[in-house]
Amino acid sequence: MEEELKNFIKVWITAIISASYCYYLSTKIKPGVFRLLFVLPVCVVFLVLPLLFSSVIFCSYTSFYLSVASLKLIQFSFDQGPLFPLPRNLFQFICFTCFPIKLQQNPNSLKHFPKWVFAIKIAIFIVVLHVYYYIHYLPSFLLLGLYPLHVYLELEVLLAPLKSLATITLGCDLEPQFNEPYVATSLQDFWGRRWNLMVTAILRSSVYSPVRQICEHLVNPEWAIIIGVLATFIVSGVAHEALFVGLTREPPSGEVTWFFVLHGVCTVVEVWVKKKTFVGRWPVRPVVSRLVTVAFVCITGGWLFFPQLKRSNVMERRASEALLFIDFFKSKFLFL
Repeated sequence: MEEELKNFIKVWITAIISASYCYYLSTKIKPGVFRLLFVLPVCVVFLVLPLLFSSVIFCSYTSFYLSVASLKLIQFSFDQGPLFPLPRNLFQFICFTCFPIKLQQNPNSLKHFPKWVFAIKIAIFIVVLHVYYYIHYLPSFLLLGLYPLHVYLELEVLLAPLKSLATITLGCDLEPQFNEPYVATSLQDFWGRRWNLMVTAILRSSVYSPVRQICEHLVNPEWAIIIGVLATFIVSGVAHEALFVGLTREPPSGEVTWFFVLHGVCTVVEVWVKKKTFVGRWPVRPVVSRLVTVAFVCITGGWLFFPQLKRSNVMERRASEALLFIDFFKSKFLFL
């Protein structure tokens, strides 16, 4: 544990120095391809740094943070994205680059839940971690819900405090990372407005919008939207494939890429059906659409998203490490 914490410090000092270098590039080099050439080595460094960890949790979250940071910096090279306009000072630039945070654009657009809801999520997360002690006795169909619940709660429990700390430190309102994805009424709602909003915003501006704009010159607007959506899901799938290689240290299987391709195709079909066929004819109750959406995500996740992680025992290792971290910090706190 202590050795991993030392690696953690080294990795993030390197990341901070790299982000600082990019901040000063903006004062020396005009936006464009030339600035991009100076930014790309940082993106390569960000790609390699997570591999220095043996811990699954440290590797996965560092990879997640720095992958998002690379997309931000590529957009920054052309004076676009969340790093434009340039943050007021170096500290803000580092925070907005290295962490999955974003200034809140529409403060009233999201429903705010009371704090006790978050406390319940923490309690459920701890219970989920202990369920792994008995995972070999669980029927396979329960794993369809266990793994997605674990991933969601872990992200929520770890990212929400980061957002709160960044809000206090930076003195500005930040967008939440999640918007209660378990109440999504469709795939479009799930991926576009509720799941991992920071990544969604980055992919929308860095992949979807450029692809759509280019395609509008070649095909009609409706097809341009479809191609933009599919391109976004494909890029997300390839990014997750690279993340899984870092976590499992095994060759890519292609399963997680196909998971996102499937969801991209299904999202396009869902939107097309809503527009062309069923709007106003056969209204579906929200409780039914929510159950169908969550069930589809869990079933396809069990089919394509989690098998590689399951074969490498990554999910079990995540749970063990999370409990180890809790015990480690509990012992340090009690000692003090």
